[in-house]
Amino acid sequence: MDQAPGSPQGPEEQRPQDAQGLPGCYRHPDRETGIRCTRCERPICPECMVSASVGFQCPECVRDGSGTGHSPAAAQPRTIAGGTVAADPRLATKILIGVCVAVYVVQLAVGDRFTERLELLGQAYVPLFGSVEGIAEGQPYRLLTAMFLHASPIHIIFNMLSLWWIGGPLEAALGRARYLALYFVSGLAGSALTYLIAAPNQPSLGASGAIFGLFGATAVLMRRLRYDMRPVIALLVINLIFTFGWANIAWQAHIGGLVAGVITGYAMVHAPRERRALIQYGTCAVVLVVVVVLTLIRTAQLS
Repeated sequence: MDQAPGSPQGPEEQRPQDAQGLPGCYRHPDRETGIRCTRCERPICPECMVSASVGFQCPECVRDGSGTGHSPAAAQPRTIAGGTVAADPRLATKILIGVCVAVYVVQLAVGDRFTERLELLGQAYVPLFGSVEGIAEGQPYRLLTAMFLHASPIHIIFNMLSLWWIGGPLEAALGRARYLALYFVSGLAGSALTYLIAAPNQPSLGASGAIFGLFGATAVLMRRLRYDMRPVIALLVINLIFTFGWANIAWQAHIGGLVAGVITGYAMVHAPRERRALIQYGTCAVVLVVVVVLTLIRTAQLS
């Protein structure tokens, strides 16, 4: 089971704060950051960073003028990954949480018949249906639907808290479309590895594969921004300990999601600006091809 604004400040005014630690973002004072706008030199957090030809700019400087001779409208605010800066930077995360909670309510209302029809299952006889069910039996949709199912209240609570804490800031940093691509690619990679390695009659369900992908991408982003890596590494190690030390956890989904998240996250934040979208979504496509290949290999083994 896969369970697991303010006014601008000049550099002179900021030195006392810098001496005590990293300054806070000028729009989000509670968020420490080591990055400054290359035009006004105000500290900016990942949510406020707009990629520029050199370094990053704050949304206000971009809105007031691009500095390239073009009109202000020609330079729309962008995230560090090139995504559009949204009015609600956590909207996709809220929707994902809402869908998972709604599906869990349906699980409780309908019962095992609903869960056993959608959970990740390789190939097994299901007494409830009186037939052999699973991905190998022409039900590949289980690779996706299992990502929204949960086995118990503690399972969904833990996963949704992790999704909120990790997913929200990452969505703000990447942009909505790239964040969703990362989430689903990681989740499907975790499902595919589970299908390939786990026993075919072992059911699996949960959003943990996708969430581990967000963990991996967050680590890549923090390294890119030269943030302190220790907190996210410690959190990841703790989760891996639970993954391999607790029974009934599909470690394959966690590892598959983590690897896909690191690879996709690296493409998201390191792609050169002139070919950014091609590399970012091209990487997602490559990972999805691997998912398909692994699925076909396992299906051939079970046929």
